Amino acid sequence: MPIKVLYEDKSIIIVEKPAGIATQTANVTSPDCVSLIKAHIKAADPDISGEPYVGVVHRLDQPVAGILVFAKNKKAAASLSEQVRGTVMNKHYTALVEGILDQPEDVRLCNRMYKDNRERRAVIVSEDHDMKQLPPNTGLSDACLIYHTEKILKDKNMTLLSIKLETGRFHQIRVQLSNIGHPIAGDGKYGASTAYPSGIALVADSLEFRHPDTGEKVEKVVDFSFCL
Repeated sequence: MPIKVLYEDKSIIIVEKPAGIATQTANVTSPDCVSLIKAHIKAADPDISGEPYVGVVHRLDQPVAGILVFAKNKKAAASLSEQVRGTVMNKHYTALVEGILDQPEDVRLCNRMYKDNRERRAVIVSEDHDMKQLPPNTGLSDACLIYHTEKILKDKNMTLLSIKLETGRFHQIRVQLSNIGHPIAGDGKYGASTAYPSGIALVADSLEFRHPDTGEKVEKVVDFSFCL
């Protein structure tokens, strides 16, 4: 299965991940972005000996499509990872959610959450939650995003949202939107009742960061139309 390369040089490669493909997986029988990128690099330069270096600096959930940047050497990986931890890397998403959410101005949504490893899901904890009731060794993380309404589809009882991530927690967008009563279409794990053909109706459609070698701004945007 080929992967769409949006940009590539000696230090980084930016790709458009299809829905249904994992960013990285331990399952050797299933293709993932890392293995597909390695195959791409080898095909471009058959003289490469050994496995090409492909550094994962951020991820997308398997059912989510969109833009990812990978490092092609350790120096680039360190720089990009630092940008992910700070505020330099900007990640924008568009989501189709159930229900009508008329919010034309930016809203900052913040929650405390944890990852339930047993159920493989994110859980939001309310301010008045008894911490003693949490599973043992549970680490709470702050999760924040900014959203506003792009378009209301009244005939389908759905809303198209523009989302900017401030933090990058496990299933963050999915659980936070579900928590305000607007799960992403197709996301049955977080309460959606609407089916969506390619998985869930969430796409990472814009990525901006500084090039690890030059410091210059790199920005990639993909046009994505939701199938309704």
